[in-house]
Amino acid sequence: MRGKDLITIGIFSAIYFVINFAFMITSGLSPYIWILYPGILSLFTGIPFMIMVSKVQKPFAVFIMGFITAFIYFATGQISALIILTFTLACIFAEAARFITKYKSFAGNTAAFVFFSLGMTGSPLPIWLFKESFFTRISKQGMPEAYVSTLKSISSPTMLIVMFAAPVVGGIIGSLIAKFLFKKHFEKAGIV
Repeated sequence: MRGKDLITIGIFSAIYFVINFAFMITSGLSPYIWILYPGILSLFTGIPFMIMVSKVQKPFAVFIMGFITAFIYFATGQISALIILTFTLACIFAEAARFITKYKSFAGNTAAFVFFSLGMTGSPLPIWLFKESFFTRISKQGMPEAYVSTLKSISSPTMLIVMFAAPVVGGIIGSLIAKFLFKKHFEKAGIV
């Protein structure tokens, strides 16, 4: 990987993070937005992700993008150990999808983006994994009582399935939006 590739990854990682952070702020408006956040986010981040993978058709590009995102969240105190784990696993599967499809397949890059998007499930996942301690913690941090009680009431097993399905659906749609908007760019890179 050359310096130019690392700069490209860095630029598109920064764009991805800015979009990600903007939507993370809106998740405080409603518990539903927070649970569906990984799926909503993937609708809007398909463009920077897909352009980055079309420009850097080499191993570890997605892993570096995931590391940059996780590192920025960690540095700003917005990330837990769980999201680092989900992002790491997501990036491993994303890199495998790209490797298997030789980095130039739109379907392979879409699969990589779906896996990458699943990495963000580590944000709402503590609602189910650490239910009692999680709700105690967010209440102490000043989360409004109405928000906490609504979040408790909707944190069902069905909603957990929806939370995991949302980035899969959003990732596919986000990739298709990117393909539609940047078809010429993808054709030049040999992806379409």
